[in-house]
Amino acid sequence: MLFRRAFMTAATLMACTWAQAQTPTPAPAAPAPTSSVTLYGNIDQYVQYMRSSSGAQLTSLNDGAVLRSRIGLRGTEDLGGGLAMRFILEHGLFTDTGAQADSTRFFDRQAWLGLMTAHGDFRLGRQHTAIFTRSEFMDYSGRTLASTANHFGQPARLDNDIAYISPRMHGVLFEAHFAPGEQATGSPSSKGVWQVALEYLDGPWRVGYAGLRARPPSVAAVNKTITFDNYYLNHDWGQGKVYLTFIRSNFSTASTQRVFGNNAGSILGATGSLVTGDNTDAYRFHNVVQVSADWRVNPQLRVGGLVGRIHDTSSRGQDATGGSVGAFYELSRRTTLYTSYEVLNNARNAGFILSGSAPVLPNFSAADVNGERIQALQLGIVHRF
Repeated sequence: MLFRRAFMTAATLMACTWAQAQTPTPAPAAPAPTSSVTLYGNIDQYVQYMRSSSGAQLTSLNDGAVLRSRIGLRGTEDLGGGLAMRFILEHGLFTDTGAQADSTRFFDRQAWLGLMTAHGDFRLGRQHTAIFTRSEFMDYSGRTLASTANHFGQPARLDNDIAYISPRMHGVLFEAHFAPGEQATGSPSSKGVWQVALEYLDGPWRVGYAGLRARPPSVAAVNKTITFDNYYLNHDWGQGKVYLTFIRSNFSTASTQRVFGNNAGSILGATGSLVTGDNTDAYRFHNVVQVSADWRVNPQLRVGGLVGRIHDTSSRGQDATGGSVGAFYELSRRTTLYTSYEVLNNARNAGFILSGSAPVLPNFSAADVNGERIQALQLGIVHRF
């Protein structure tokens, strides 16, 4: 009897062991999709002294010589399968006064939602232009307050923008945008804006093009497309870079009511307004050529300089030449001291003004800009968080 019970117990244990061995081990559960939201921003303040050859002088505390002060939210969600959603909401402000940069919208700098894939990024909303995102490749200053090219101006952001940005393959990156004009009459191209960018990166060499075409309304008194073609080349020589930039555009016009100068405005608004088709300056093109270089003296200190020329191809005498030298000293990974000295010479009918990442306010009036020579010295600090 005892033997029979022992035999049955052993048989039962063997059967259980065999059954467990035949049961497949469950696969580990796939990790749940992850998401994150980050608060970020920077504060950029500087003191500037400007002097015009007219005799006018102006000393001011300003915001945004290098980086317009801002507060932003960016977030991502991993959707699995190589897909992810991403968004950015970014608010610009004047930290010298506390005022928001654009009184008509809170998220004036960026407000977009995008899908990231293995084949590129697709984005919808208010975005930086392809020209603006390549500013750091233009000159030692990153096309900011010390840059002659920046004083010509550039289209920086557009509303209702549909964008595709490719992955970089064999050094090549492609980018395309379309912002419909959203007019009640006419086709989507009425007041629409197209952009395209192509860049090649190979070791220390970077060469690229970023261009824009902005249409007037379908029925316009001045039926001329606004164009902005920006070519750039830079080379990293180990302890610094050399930069070459060429721009051709009919973007420039007088500021509103000529408060600042003959060339202190833009036909296509720099931050979102579209072409109205009533400005005859659309028939006038400028060519901008700029050469720049910088040198990293040590891990904390970088110095640089540039010279540039803005040429009015219509022969109306709205030319300008300029140049600057500057230095950037990194107190930490997040905090940088900077200084620059620059000169901007306006020809007899030209009226370009100094402009940084944010506008210089207050600035000289037209009488102290048109046909005048402007000199400026800046000293500032930028902190990123």
